Amino acid sequence: MNTLIVDTNILISALIKDGSTRRILAKSKLNLLFPEFEFEEIKNHKAEIVQKAGLSEKEFDIMLLRLLNYVRIIPANISLSFKERAYGIIGKIDEDDVPFIATALAFNCPIWSDDKHFKKQNKIKILTTKDMAEYLS
Repeated sequence: MNTLIVDTNILISALIKDGSTRRILAKSKLNLLFPEFEFEEIKNHKAEIVQKAGLSEKEFDIMLLRLLNYVRIIPANISLSFKERAYGIIGKIDEDDVPFIATALAFNCPIWSDDKHFKKQNKIKILTTKDMAEYLS
């Protein structure tokens, strides 16, 4: 396993707390991918993240930029042709997860997520933060 799709909840977790998620992001030598259109979700939760993390908006922006150094942003057009198939896999479970499944299909790789919705499908391998910590140790 060299390549992984990073779910938004992983980046949010790393923004909120300097813990194992942030360390795994920073120290792994894996090719970590993040769908570009998921930045909206981070923006939508910015106030909540800032409050939970005890960060100023400027500190949030700096931390987000630092974390983005560890992931490769994947343009939407790369996974677009997989969107319909991805919807068939996860759309009825959680429509918000379709972009991640589509990107995983495009790159034929697992997803790193702590979102329990992903475990309700069996087409794409899902790794939790705990799985990642064990894999990297």
